[in-house]
Amino acid sequence: MQLQSGDISEIWGKKKLVNLFAPIENSTIVLFRLMFGGIMFWEVTRYFGHDWINRYWVEPRFNFSYAPFHFQPLSADAMHAIWYILGTLAIFIAIGFLYRISTILFFLLFSYTYLLEQARYLNHFYLVVLVALIMIFIPANRAFSVDARLFKNIKSNYNQAWNLWLIRFAIGVPYFFGGIAKINADWLRGYPLHNWLLGDLDFPIIGKYFTEDWMILIMSYSGLLLDLLIVPALLFKKSRTIGFIMICLFHLMNTQLFEIGIFPWFMIAATSLFFAPDWPRKLLSIGRSSKSLKEFKAEIPDFKVQKWILIPIAFFVASQVFLPFRHLLIPGLVHWTEEGHKYAWHMKLRSKSGSTLFLVRNKQTGEVLEINPDRYIEDWQEDAMDGNPGMIWQLAKHIKSEHTKMGIDVEVYVEARASLNGRKHQNLIDPNVDLATAKRSYFGHSEWILPLTIPLEDQR
Repeated sequence: MQLQSGDISEIWGKKKLVNLFAPIENSTIVLFRLMFGGIMFWEVTRYFGHDWINRYWVEPRFNFSYAPFHFQPLSADAMHAIWYILGTLAIFIAIGFLYRISTILFFLLFSYTYLLEQARYLNHFYLVVLVALIMIFIPANRAFSVDARLFKNIKSNYNQAWNLWLIRFAIGVPYFFGGIAKINADWLRGYPLHNWLLGDLDFPIIGKYFTEDWMILIMSYSGLLLDLLIVPALLFKKSRTIGFIMICLFHLMNTQLFEIGIFPWFMIAATSLFFAPDWPRKLLSIGRSSKSLKEFKAEIPDFKVQKWILIPIAFFVASQVFLPFRHLLIPGLVHWTEEGHKYAWHMKLRSKSGSTLFLVRNKQTGEVLEINPDRYIEDWQEDAMDGNPGMIWQLAKHIKSEHTKMGIDVEVYVEARASLNGRKHQNLIDPNVDLATAKRSYFGHSEWILPLTIPLEDQR
């Protein structure tokens, strides 16, 4: 018995079968593998073309690493070698060569470079890490791959449904929780879009209206509604095409308004996963493999194994739902304190500026010296640090460590002022607290972070 197109549509659509281990065509997963590998290779070429490897990991004297890993960059040659390897692995993933090994190594190496520097935090880097992790467990090399030619036993045009739904979930999360995050007082009043769009008055057709309140509010509310509604729109066949067109236009507009690298193209490619699993094969009129439904069903694990597969999937899903909401358990405004900001898809929601002065007090002599941050970090790191309490705390710890190496016991105080979404500047950190000995709560509120007290004034 061959698994025909009608069988697929019944499994997928008419019977509304909710079975994560049901067989589905894998052509859309295969296409995503090609696009993922291609986009990642493009990203690697950008790092070499812009000399970002030297800028981010060779030139800095100090890197804001992520706890609890505290990874440090390797030598210049080693860091360049890592990115050459990442480029090679991206090609291997695209063509499906040694796929499992390639996805594991890509995930580990990309995650390592990601964890080296908080000043480079971008939501789409985090998304790449998540998708790369998922790709390890999804056999996206069963068709149209070098592996399928070398290892005939893996060749198939079918996968289990959970393979596709897990990637869909990972792609849907940034949209939905990005919309949830926009339901805040500043965004609903048009900030920070108002401040950003003033620099894009030459944008085609609508740019001349970026000084108008009504246009700013239209942009703000349409972005919020699109993020909230796009996943439901993509899940239903009748609204799927128009939803995909709308999200493509949204991402294409963002490529012109903001400098966000590969993210719009990555999301356009990934959003195509919401179409029926067999759409690439139908579009290209590609034939099927000879594997029968009976042969494919023999690969589906029994019920006991299915439960063990679902446990880590459930844990992953639960973590991705919890992380965007965790800031609600922490006192203070998340865009001010930054506590609970990362991994929550708070994309383009706040504009912060500030200044940070470190004061070092010698415990033995009582002498107080001003420390300019550029003694320790690069300008681009300082720009990211100003207004970020966690990074300021981390540099204070480093400053104390450097003085300890010289045999000097010091206290480190900080005069940090910041502005959120155009507000007047105010103190961000208690200047009377020795940050070098202060504790930071990674899952709660650090008392040395002062609350935001200045209201948002109308700047129009």
